Amino acid sequence: MCGICGFRNHDLNKDEATRTLHRMCQTIHHRGPDELGTYLDKETALGMRRLSIIDLNTGQQPIANEDKTVWVIANGEIYNFQELRKELQEKGHLFKTGSDCEVLVHLYEEKGINCLDQLNGMFAFALWDKSKKRLFLARDRIGIKPLYFARLKNTVIFGSEIKAILQYPGFQRNINPQALNLYLTYEYIPSPETIFQSIQKLPPGHFLLVDEKDKVHIKQYWDFEYRSKIHLPNEKEYQEALLEKLKQSVQRRLISDVPLGTFLSGGIDSSLIAALMKNLDQGRVDSFNIGFFQKSFDESSFAKTAADHIKTNHRHQIFDTKTLLNTLPQVAENLDEPLGDASILPTYLLCQFCRRHVTVALSGDGGDELFAGYYTYQAHRLAKLYALIPRLIRRGIIEKIIPRLPVSTDNFSFDFRAKKFISGINYPYGIRNYIWLGSFSPEEKISLWQPDFQQTLKGHDEFSIIRHYLDSAPVENWLDAVLYLDMKLYLQEDLLVKVDRASMANSLEVRVPFLDHEFVNFATRLPSHLKLRRLQTKYILKQSARELLPAQIINRPKKGFGIPVAKWINADLKSVFAETFAEDTIRAQGIFNPDFIQGLLQDHWNGLVDNRKKLWTLFMFQMWFTHVFQNPPVS
Repeated sequence: MCGICGFRNHDLNKDEATRTLHRMCQTIHHRGPDELGTYLDKETALGMRRLSIIDLNTGQQPIANEDKTVWVIANGEIYNFQELRKELQEKGHLFKTGSDCEVLVHLYEEKGINCLDQLNGMFAFALWDKSKKRLFLARDRIGIKPLYFARLKNTVIFGSEIKAILQYPGFQRNINPQALNLYLTYEYIPSPETIFQSIQKLPPGHFLLVDEKDKVHIKQYWDFEYRSKIHLPNEKEYQEALLEKLKQSVQRRLISDVPLGTFLSGGIDSSLIAALMKNLDQGRVDSFNIGFFQKSFDESSFAKTAADHIKTNHRHQIFDTKTLLNTLPQVAENLDEPLGDASILPTYLLCQFCRRHVTVALSGDGGDELFAGYYTYQAHRLAKLYALIPRLIRRGIIEKIIPRLPVSTDNFSFDFRAKKFISGINYPYGIRNYIWLGSFSPEEKISLWQPDFQQTLKGHDEFSIIRHYLDSAPVENWLDAVLYLDMKLYLQEDLLVKVDRASMANSLEVRVPFLDHEFVNFATRLPSHLKLRRLQTKYILKQSARELLPAQIINRPKKGFGIPVAKWINADLKSVFAETFAEDTIRAQGIFNPDFIQGLLQDHWNGLVDNRKKLWTLFMFQMWFTHVFQNPPVS
């Protein structure tokens, strides 16, 4: 696991190029505190920071082929490197390390850019082919590992995090208005946009090639597939196939030369991963969980139930509000971009706690998006029934009563879900899904912007990305389409970003068995009725887990990794929010209408409306603006 960075076709002299590369590497020191590695010639610079996981003694990067015409730096893990290494050695390739990353240079020599088809792993890498004068950047199929790039004149600059790119001399830091518009809709910024106007994300499952003429080519090499459904004789065989494929994925992720553990929330996904780890390795399995004092947000009792059943060596820690809030500035700095997902705070603390004991942890991320685990999937099905109610009753009675329900600040309270349901019910299902999940509707943003800033967004459609994905989605029905959207948007652009930044800020590698591309290709092609059966979510996964987990874990309601944001805004963070959204501050910024934000605050403080999502999304933008945009970290 590493952080990578570099640039191609630079016009810097050797000393300036060296200093720039070292500054870039220093900004991502947290991703790899163990070693620094660099390569520099007249055309290309490659830099990396290494977190040693495999081949601790000889796995230094950059790594070259035998004649040093191909160089690579990589972030992540190639899980099938041993099989690939054996095949390449049989073809005459000589290896000088035991590192998984060394297979990249030799596989590239054999396959060129088609080497990506052979890789099973989570990765982002940069490969410099001196003889062909081309730079090859690639990101794993699912997007577990990040990669950013920018063009400054003819120079291509890249890095695992935006902060590395910002170190390049002469780089202009300008806010991307369209990205901000997307952020306020989704609570994150979908690829390829970033909050900086001149920086882009390389989307998951894509590669970028800078050829010998310095032209940039970006191409997709993989996508999810929901067609070609798998047909097995009976449900039992589906269950057995699912468990076997997930077990293979877990097995691949147990390779490590450093201590390894697993997150254990007590939900079905993390519990199933822990159970399979225990079955595969009869030794000690270390599991980790954190909890909170507020009961509706705390999962620690479920985690203990799962740990006792599986017999893991379980570690648990309770955090108070003060500890959570104290992490805010550091989290904002590490994100590089605003992220409205409040669970970044507990995720950061979980990774910090976990890193005291292990260097690698397995996670249950991906189970909900693959097997229809969210309340929104049930809501889409209910929406079909709701549409059968006469319009007069829907519009004239139900949609007027629900906004008046008493406000509760509990996690997933009834009034919160009911009001969200009504807010999106009249949109097409693809857009409705993100009205439910996101913060501001298009109508609300008309009142949110200051007039001059609103002009910069003229003609921008925040939902065009949804229409783009649906136009080419490899799906058969509405549930497949929503699952596809959640994989492309919520999972890849929110959850995986959150876990990567929280873990790497603490120099912890997180591996995700549910997102092994072979398992994903199996899960996406399962018949839809095995995922959402009437209103039962994750049906086939729950049935498959019954021989491994107790009923109270399988049948428990979904809680999510939330924190009491609504209550914080009324109590612990009230003065902070008042100061952050002071009228003079917001007006001088030139982006938002301070009167509209004051209305959101007053309604929330007075208990009239639960504006937690809107206010938190705005607050995290302001945190980013203050701690990153206005005061960039010094390398």
